[in-house]
Amino acid sequence: MPTVVNCPTCQTQVEWSADSKFKPFCSERCKLIDLGDWASEKHAIPVKPEFDAESLDALGYDEADFFKDN
Repeated sequence: MPTVVNCPTCQTQVEWSADSKFKPFCSERCKLIDLGDWASEKHAIPVKPEFDAESLDALGYDEADFFKDN
């Protein structure tokens, strides 16, 4: 018996098998909706910033320096 999962976009049940063309999505439409959510940053992978503003100030970092030619 194949595994059944819920479509991440619409929650419709989808059979997880080689025949499921859009798995884990139920359709191309749901797949594209999810892609759009990632592109518009509605979805994002949480990360902890390596440096906060105070750390950058302490290091003497200036955003304007980033664009200067060396």
